[in-house]
Amino acid sequence: MFPYPSGAGLHIGHPEGYTATDILARYKRAKGFKVLHPIGWDAFGLPAEQHAIKTGTPPAENTQKNITNFRRQIKALGFSYDWEREIDTTDPKYFRWTQWIFLELFKRGLAYVDERPVWWCPELKAVLANEEVVDGKSEIGGHPVERKNLRQWVLRITAYADRLLSDLKDVDWPDSTKRMQEAWIGRSEGAEVSFPLEKAALGSLKVFTTRPDTLFGCTYMVLAPEHPLVTSLTLDSQKDEVARYQKKAASKSDLERTDLAKDKSGVFTGSYAINPLTGLKVPVWVADYVLMGYGTGAIMAVPAHDDRDYDFAKQYNLTITTVVAEKADGVFENGKLFTETGFAVNSANSSLNLNNLPTLEAKEKTILWLEANGFGKRTINYKLRDWLFSRQRYWGEPIPIVWVNESDYAKATKLAPHAVPHSPVTYKENNVTHYALSLPQTALPLVLPEVVSYVPSSTGESPLANATDWLEIYFNVLTGESKAASKTSSLPSGKGWVRGRRETNTMPQWAGSCWYYLRFTDPKNSEIFASKEALNTWGVPDIYIGGAEHAVLHLLYARFWHKVLFDLGVVPTKEPFPKLFHQGIILGEDGVKMSKSRGNVVNPDTVIASHGADTLRLYLMFLGPLEDMKPWNPRGIEGVHRFLQKVWRECLTAEGEVNPKLSDSAEDSPEIKKLLHETIRKVGSDLETLRFNTPISQMMILVNALQKAERVNKKTILSFLQLLAPYAPHVAEELWSRLGGASPIQSAPWPVFDPSAFATNEQKLVFQVNGKHRGDLMVKANLTQDEAIKLAHEHTKVGPHLTGKTINKVIYVPGKIINLVVS
Repeated sequence: MFPYPSGAGLHIGHPEGYTATDILARYKRAKGFKVLHPIGWDAFGLPAEQHAIKTGTPPAENTQKNITNFRRQIKALGFSYDWEREIDTTDPKYFRWTQWIFLELFKRGLAYVDERPVWWCPELKAVLANEEVVDGKSEIGGHPVERKNLRQWVLRITAYADRLLSDLKDVDWPDSTKRMQEAWIGRSEGAEVSFPLEKAALGSLKVFTTRPDTLFGCTYMVLAPEHPLVTSLTLDSQKDEVARYQKKAASKSDLERTDLAKDKSGVFTGSYAINPLTGLKVPVWVADYVLMGYGTGAIMAVPAHDDRDYDFAKQYNLTITTVVAEKADGVFENGKLFTETGFAVNSANSSLNLNNLPTLEAKEKTILWLEANGFGKRTINYKLRDWLFSRQRYWGEPIPIVWVNESDYAKATKLAPHAVPHSPVTYKENNVTHYALSLPQTALPLVLPEVVSYVPSSTGESPLANATDWLEIYFNVLTGESKAASKTSSLPSGKGWVRGRRETNTMPQWAGSCWYYLRFTDPKNSEIFASKEALNTWGVPDIYIGGAEHAVLHLLYARFWHKVLFDLGVVPTKEPFPKLFHQGIILGEDGVKMSKSRGNVVNPDTVIASHGADTLRLYLMFLGPLEDMKPWNPRGIEGVHRFLQKVWRECLTAEGEVNPKLSDSAEDSPEIKKLLHETIRKVGSDLETLRFNTPISQMMILVNALQKAERVNKKTILSFLQLLAPYAPHVAEELWSRLGGASPIQSAPWPVFDPSAFATNEQKLVFQVNGKHRGDLMVKANLTQDEAIKLAHEHTKVGPHLTGKTINKVIYVPGKIINLVVS
C-alpha cells in the first residue's frame, strides 16, 4: 500500500511492510519471475491543507517537499522499486484518470447529489469523514465538531453491495478482514413493518426488523434524533426536551452512539403508534442508539429479546413482554431477557397464532401475514450506506462537473448526450434547480486554480467558491472548451456554448487510492488509464501488503471502483487484490503505539546513520512474524549488526582481501554441504509463505558453521550471499563483487536446492546396555558388529557401563541399534 507523504517523514513502522515486499520482489526476480515492484504517493489530504491554512504555503509545494523527503528516505533503504513507474495522486497526469473514472460513475447513475448531515469542524473549517472524528472531536487537533447539512456528492456503492459481499469468497484474505467487510456491508433479511400512528394524519411509521416473529413483544418504538417525523410527532410539552436531546446527540459519533457499554438515554415524544398485531398503543421515543443511516431510522423495540432495548426499558420503566421461549410448551419467566432463537409464546391474535412455532417458521408466517394485511413486506436490508464522496476543501481532485440551468441542460442533452447521465443529477438552491453536466475527456485534467486563501467559508463551502474566474464559466458541451464568464460578458458565438458554474466540492483522499495499483501497469499512458495489453500482462497485484487499519474503507472503496471498471470492460478481473496480508504494528520501546506526543517514535534515518540500511532491513524482519505486533528494541539491533559483521569477516580480511580460507578448490564437509542446502530450501519455502524472520535464523546457523570450518569452497559463500541479498542487498552486492561473482548479484539466479546433499553414508546407531539407552553415534552405513562393539567400548557414555563386564549376548540391527547384554 503506497504511503501518504507526511511532513514528519518515515517512522520505523513504515519500512516494515516495504522491506517485506522488497525481499519478496528480489527473491521472485532471482527465481526467474518478471516482477513489477512499484512505488507512489497518496498525496492529497487534509494535513497538507491545514499546513497551507496555517502558513500560507501552497499545498502542492508542501506536498512535493514531503515527497522529496520520503523518496530520499526510501532510496536510502535500498528498495528495488521501478522508479520509472512512480506515481503521485496530485499529479494532473494521474488525477486526470481519477476524474475520468468519476465521470464514468456519473454517466451510469452511480454518482448523485444529496443534502447529507456531515461532520463540520468550525476550527478546521472543514468537513470531516466519520473516520476523522474521534469522541466528538477532530482527529487532527482534537477540536469539537458538529453535524451540519451540506450539499454532497454521493456514490451509489450500495448498488454493488451483494457483489461486494459474495465475491469475498474468491479472495485469499485474513478471515478477520473478511468478517469486518461483511459486518460493514451488513446484509440482513427480514421485513419492513408499518406501524399506524395514533395521529392518523401523519400516516405510519416504518421500521425494518430481522425478527418479525417478535412483533407481539414490541412495547415501544424509537426514532433516531435526525428522523424527519420527530418534529411532527413531538407534543408541545416535550419540544424543549427533545430539542436539547437532538443537539446533544449531534455532537456524538456513530461509534459512540452505538456503543453497547454506554448508558442508554432517550426522551419521549408524547406520541404513540399502534402495534399492528396487538392493536395496542406503543409510545414513540427518541434515542441516539438508533441511527438514521441504518434501515429506516426507526426501530420497533422488543425489550425482552434485545440487549439495548432491555437496558433502555429498564432505565425508563417501560413494559417488557416475553414472546420467545427456549422450549416449546415450556415454562418461561415473563419479562426476562432472552436473545436467542427459540419458540414463540404470547404471540396470537384472532387471525395469526405463532405460539409454539420455532423462530424461523414464526418469522415466515408473520411476514406472510404482514404482506396479506398491508402492514409490511419481505425486505433485505444493508448496513452499508452510499459513499459520501465530496469534501468542502481545496486540496483534492476537482470534480469535473459544470452546473447549468434547465434550458442549457436541455440544449446539452440534444447536442451532447455524452455529457448527461442516464437520469438528471440536480440540486435546488433558492427555488432554482441546477443541472449537472460532465466535462468531456478532452477537457481533463481539470486542475485546481490558485486561490488567495485556503480557508473554507463560514457556511462550509470550499475555498474554490472564491476563485471567480475559474468558477463562473462559459462551457462548450461539444468541445469541452471553457472561458471565464463575468456578469457583464455575453455567451461566445458558435454552437454548443452554455453558461455554468464549476463544482466547488473536491474529491476525498480515498479517490486517488481506489485505483492506483492499475496505473502502475502503464503510468505514462496519455490515452487511457492503462492499456489492455498492460493490464493483461500484469493483471492485479499478486500480493498486497498493508496495515489492518485499511481493512474496511480503502479496501471496500477500491473493490467498488474495480467492479465498476470490470463492468465497463476495461479491467480483466472482478477483484483488485486476490491475496492480502496485514503487517503488524511496530510499537515504541515502551510497548505503546508510536506517536510524536509520546516521544517514542524511531526515525529510520537515525538507525541507518548508526548501523546501516541493511542492518535495519534485517532487524525489522528479525523482530518476529510479519503479522505480529512487536516492540522496537534498540538493544536487539546490535545482534543483527554483529551477524553482518561476521558475514563480512568470513568473506574478507581486515585488509579487504579475500579470506584465505575460501578457495575454488576447497572441499566442503558433508555437514556444510547439507546445511547449505537445508538453508536454500528453508529460505525459499519460508519466503513463499511470507515468513520473513525464520530464514534469518537459518542463515545465522549456516554462518556459524562456516566460521568454524577451516576451509570453505568459495561457491558456498557465494550461494549464501545470494540467499542474504534480498534482506541485505548492499552488503551482499559488495561482497559478491569482491569475491568475483559474475554480474550483479541481483540478476543472479536463485541457488538450486540439491536433495542429494542430504544423502549420507552415515547412520545413527543407538547403544543399549541391558536394554537401557546409554548413548548414540553417527556411524558408517556398513559398520560390522565387531566394529560396533569396539565403538561402544570407546564411547564416553557407553564405555563405563561395559568396564569389567562380560558380554553374554549381542543384539545388532545394522544402522539402527546395538544392545549388549552383560553381567
